[in-house]
Amino acid sequence: MIEKARKKALNDRLNRIQGQIEGLRKMIGDERPCLEILAQISSVNEALRGVGKIMLRNYLESCATKALRSRDKQKAEETYNDLMEVIYKFAK
Repeated sequence: MIEKARKKALNDRLNRIQGQIEGLRKMIGDERPCLEILAQISSVNEALRGVGKIMLRNYLESCATKALRSRDKQKAEETYNDLMEVIYKFAK
């Protein structure tokens, strides 16, 4: 579950990213220089990484913590596996 303040922060970031995407469409339509477009793509990628960081923190603070504190060994093992998978995805 995502707390209210964090959900608002995520939505605000996603709205800004949506604006950046629309800006990219316009840049392409206006035939802006490739390097300018690539710079904007880089900005969008970093913004999305920021959203991912918030979601990962939320997962660690709520879902993973709850599972690990439950003392259910199977649930803990699944959580560790999930954590390893997501860490590898974000480490790329």
